[in-house]
Amino acid sequence: MTTATHTPSKSAPVTLNRPNVVSVGTVVWLASELMFFAGLFAMYFTLRAARPDIWAENVHHLEVPMALGNTIVLVLSSVTCQFGVFKAEQLKPRRTGSLFNIKEWGMVEWFILTFIMGAFFVSVQAFEYANLVSEGVTIASSAYGSAFYITTGFHALHVTGGLVAFLFIIGRAYLAKRFGHYEATSAIVVSYYWHFVDVVWIILFAVVYFLK
Repeated sequence: MTTATHTPSKSAPVTLNRPNVVSVGTVVWLASELMFFAGLFAMYFTLRAARPDIWAENVHHLEVPMALGNTIVLVLSSVTCQFGVFKAEQLKPRRTGSLFNIKEWGMVEWFILTFIMGAFFVSVQAFEYANLVSEGVTIASSAYGSAFYITTGFHALHVTGGLVAFLFIIGRAYLAKRFGHYEATSAIVVSYYWHFVDVVWIILFAVVYFLK
C-alpha cells in the first residue's frame, strides 16, 4: 500500500499573519504621547487643587459655546478622516466622478476635507487665545493661564502636526505613479494619530470647560 504525500504547490500564495511594523511603531509612539498628555493633566489638576480661587476668578472668561462648536468640528473631522482611510484601503486615491458626487470621492478628497476642518479648529482656538489675552488672561498672569495655555497649546501643536501629515499623504498620492499598499499604510497610520488627538481633545475639553 502506497501512502500519498501532499506537496504544496510552489505557485500557492503564502500568507503571513504578521502585524504591520509601521502600524505597531505608530501605536507604541502614541502610547508615549498618551503618557505625555497624562503628565499635562496631572499638572493641570495639581495647580487647580492648590489654587481653586484662581480658577473661580478666571473660568468665566472661557467661551464655552464657541469651544463646543469647535469640538464638534474636530470630532466630525475624525469621521471624514476614516472615510478617507476606507478609500485608501480600497486603493482609491482620488475621485472618479464629479466633485459634487461624494460617493465617488477618493482618499485625497476626504483628507482635504479633514485638513480644512482641522485648520478651522486651530484657527478658532487661536481666536479664543486672542480674546483671552485681551481680557488679561495670559500664560504669565496666573496659574490658571499657565495651565490653560500649556495644556491646550500643546494639543494645538499636535493638531498642527497632523495637518502637516495630511499634506504629506495628499502630496504623495498625487506624486506616486501607483497607489499601493505602502501609500495606503501611511494614510492609515496618520488616521491613528488624528483619532488620538481627537480623543485627547474630548477629554481636555471636558476637563477645562465643564469639570467643576
